[in-house]
Amino acid sequence: MPMMRRETVKVAVDALRANKVRAFLTMLGVVIGSACIVLVVTVALTGKKYILAQIEGVGSNIVYAKYAREGPLATSTTADEITLGDLDAVRQQTGAVRVAGTRELPVTVVVEGIERPISIVGITEEFQSIRNLQLLRGRFFDAEDMELRNKSCLLTEELARIMFPFEDPVGREVRISELTFTVVGVFRERVSTFGQSEIKSESALIPFPMMRYLVDQVFVRVLYAQSATPAEVPALTRQVEEVLKSRHRSGAVYRVENLTSLLSAAQNISTILTIVLVIVAFIALLISGVGIMNIMLVTVTQRTREIGIRKAIGAPRREILFQFLTEALLISGTGALIGILIAISIPAAISLVPVFVPAAKQYIPADAQIPISWASVVIAFAVSAMTGIFFGYLPANKAAKLQPTESLRYE
Repeated sequence: MPMMRRETVKVAVDALRANKVRAFLTMLGVVIGSACIVLVVTVALTGKKYILAQIEGVGSNIVYAKYAREGPLATSTTADEITLGDLDAVRQQTGAVRVAGTRELPVTVVVEGIERPISIVGITEEFQSIRNLQLLRGRFFDAEDMELRNKSCLLTEELARIMFPFEDPVGREVRISELTFTVVGVFRERVSTFGQSEIKSESALIPFPMMRYLVDQVFVRVLYAQSATPAEVPALTRQVEEVLKSRHRSGAVYRVENLTSLLSAAQNISTILTIVLVIVAFIALLISGVGIMNIMLVTVTQRTREIGIRKAIGAPRREILFQFLTEALLISGTGALIGILIAISIPAAISLVPVFVPAAKQYIPADAQIPISWASVVIAFAVSAMTGIFFGYLPANKAAKLQPTESLRYE
């Protein structure tokens, strides 16, 4: 029996070699389908990784709180505003590892004799760490700037280019409102928020204590708190809300939010797209399976005399069935291996070349790892092989049922 099986496999391989072009065209659908499965899962994993990186670029594990002014809060008072005391309370009474506050104020600056509206943002010391701001030149604020209320400022990359187009802005002086500030650095957001945060394209950061010289009442517009791990974000959100409610009147309303909902929505979208694309890949495999069945049916018809001769010299029905199932499996299995190799080589080739991401305004380094799901590789091979066996059974069964006498008379 083992010798007969080996001989049957040899006959199947020889039959495929004799029709190389037809065998290749038949397995082409399997190549495309199996490659699609691996690539779709790879793209989904890469997309998820990129989304996580973008959210972490905005601010990792952050909770932000604002005093709500809309709705029934027509009787709100300045006592309801978030203060520096609230920041200290959040720092002491919650599990936050960093706490910061900001206050935004629209002002004007004079550029080449023309007044230009910009946004000035007063920030506390830990804001840069929480928001992952990227320093391009100079330095960030230190404790001395905060304590001594130094007239220092940082400019966004766009504002620095407008105000000092042909020189280094660090060390230069700018007049904002009625005060003169010294530029100590130039920065940009690591991941652009497109003006949806307090930082706009043309913004200047100043130490928070300096806001008392620009506004009558100093309070925090946005409170930021950062947890140690992503798992602690929901608990920290509740804690910040409880602290703010306990320190203000019962009628005051505060919006305490985090980026978890955004991440969840992005993951849901990624999952839905993955499912849709996997379905498309399975349809491709289904079509390739139909192609295998059609080609095998034609093969059975063309090789009727060969089947009759083999049965006449003693080949049992199961060996004829095994021969044609082996041919179908070789076509689908080889196609699956080629498709998987192509799918793996594409991310490997991409990782050798740096890619510019416009949203992040930076290059993904050439040595960046693109995640490949080896589970998808196994699934792609198994599904492709099963497709060949499933669609190859009907032609194989038809060949096995042929009568030797009728087969030998077939022309």
